[in-house]
Amino acid sequence: MRRLFPAVLTIALTAALVAPAGAAPPAPPDGIGPWDVGYVTVEMVDPSRDDRTLPVDVWYPVDAEDAVAPPAELDLFVTTLALDHAQADPDPSAAGRFPLVVFSHGSGGFRAQSWTLLESLASQGFVVVAPDHVGNTALDDLFGTRDPSEVIAANRPRDISFVIDEVAGWAADPTSRYGAVIDPQRIGVAGHSFGGFTALAVAGGFDDYTADPRVDAIMPIAAAAGGLSDDELAAISVPTFLLSGTDDVTVPLANTVRAWGLISTKEAYRADVIAGGHNSFTNVCDLVGILIDAGLPPVLLDFLIASAEEGCSPDLIDIDEAQRIQVLYATSFFRSTLGPDSRYQQYLTPRYADRADLDVDWFSRRGPQR
Repeated sequence: MRRLFPAVLTIALTAALVAPAGAAPPAPPDGIGPWDVGYVTVEMVDPSRDDRTLPVDVWYPVDAEDAVAPPAELDLFVTTLALDHAQADPDPSAAGRFPLVVFSHGSGGFRAQSWTLLESLASQGFVVVAPDHVGNTALDDLFGTRDPSEVIAANRPRDISFVIDEVAGWAADPTSRYGAVIDPQRIGVAGHSFGGFTALAVAGGFDDYTADPRVDAIMPIAAAAGGLSDDELAAISVPTFLLSGTDDVTVPLANTVRAWGLISTKEAYRADVIAGGHNSFTNVCDLVGILIDAGLPPVLLDFLIASAEEGCSPDLIDIDEAQRIQVLYATSFFRSTLGPDSRYQQYLTPRYADRADLDVDWFSRRGPQR
């Protein structure tokens, strides 16, 4: 670890987080976890917004004895990709209900753009749902159907709240195939770039959108926080983890610094990945190789190659290491806040970052901020 910042505010952890009795300390959750993974794509239609229709990926834990389905395949526009761990719609785990994490993709991205993170979270014991923000996807850029910026910004947090509505409906329906695996009382939101803006907006409100009170924790990643006012950021009071790269050109680190200084949450963490680029937290390097070989249309290929410069450049941190850090912190953060499981707090400390030689600048605070 090159640089390390001590906690801004240190307050002893109390009984707010409770580890399972007699449970052994967990191994660092920086990759695929103990669960097998199921994957399915569904369509959700919002009648309150002129039948706005969103394709939504669902990633969920699966018991080992039921992991007998074929490998899941991602739809990558002009080809498909067989996933290493996820299977195509096997039976969900019968072990009980798991916390829900909703993921919001970046501008001009798509719902599975960060599949390493989504697949890993499901294997670590979360149900992950990831919608396409229709009007702001890679396909919209290709076909000229991109919405105006103000429409995109207004739709994004509403998309997340709508998806939570739908998934909560599954959880309340005893006939739902996926309902019994979802705990609608434990909800986190993560997002990359404009998806990071979305996570912040869901927790703090934006324009005439009111913050969603069901969301318990957020993880904005390389977040485009500039679209939110000081008051909207200050309204964020749920546990927050801000993950960014120090070498981000598209959304410079100043966005994270500003958000960090304004959010009013009593529990906040921030990791700035040294030499991390804007797309170090996506699967852009995998996409480049796959889609060049598959004959991606030039409009999207040019965008993808430009994006790859901020993830795959030899001047940046190795993208596999950036992904490992991202999975470690996402799993530990959501485990400790949505679990709650105090054992994962050990990974949310400057001491662990130092001991594990993580290339991050680390900040944290706990207790009243205002």
